[in-house]
Amino acid sequence: QVTLVESGGGLVQPGGSLRLSCAGFGSAERFYRMGWYRQAPEKSRELVAKMTRGGTENYADSVKGRFTISRDNARNNVYLHMNDVKPEDTAVYYCNGELGIYTYWGQGTQVTVSA
Repeated sequence: QVTLVESGGGLVQPGGSLRLSCAGFGSAERFYRMGWYRQAPEKSRELVAKMTRGGTENYADSVKGRFTISRDNARNNVYLHMNDVKPEDTAVYYCNGELGIYTYWGQGTQVTVSA
């Protein structure tokens, strides 16, 4: 059974930094694409960043220049480096992985940006 497990969320002050990690288990194959989505209260889930195993990256306009996605393809891990965070970045962050025709989601990790 393929699972994704996130870690690294928490409380951070505006302007601070945080790193989210996601580990993929249960697959000998590398995910084609891995990424991060987020969902704030009363809002729809939205893309934050994603990366193919070949290294092609995509970012939401709201995080460009502040967040960086990286991958460890050998371990099916993906990371989100968050810098200069803002209160509007507060949300539950979900790891996402695509393998063949299937899409997998982690359980989510809460990020709260507040003074």
